[in-house]
Amino acid sequence: MRTTYMAKASEIERKWYVVDAAGKTLGRLSTEVASLLRGKHKPIYTPHVDTGDHVIIINASKIELTGKKLTDKIYYRHSLYPGGLKTRTAQEMRTKFPERMLELSIKGMLPKGSLGRQMFKKLHVYAGPEHKNQAQKPEVYELRG
Repeated sequence: MRTTYMAKASEIERKWYVVDAAGKTLGRLSTEVASLLRGKHKPIYTPHVDTGDHVIIINASKIELTGKKLTDKIYYRHSLYPGGLKTRTAQEMRTKFPERMLELSIKGMLPKGSLGRQMFKKLHVYAGPEHKNQAQKPEVYELRG
């Protein structure tokens, strides 16, 4: 009788990947990175186990947005005080907090709950071309398309 393989946390081997965001579209990059963080590219993928790899994103400040999203897309946050709704356009986010823009996009594509939070910790985003994870010997990951 055949049984479905279920990965165990102790059996998982994690790799490190570097993704260059320069000239890439925000959503297309985010979906592929979210898939890497979840481990969907591996044959041992198990939905309830974190089988994903570590992902380093460089050049986050050079990410592209299509259409009029730079001026029309708005990011909201709330201070939890009455009348404390703060807004920022995508243009402001890209200039002031380019890392946060990518992190918010990818975090929304991960599972909600403790498993998603665990996966999100494996994401490392840098605004410029330099990163501090050289010791992990990351491989360059080429995006599809």
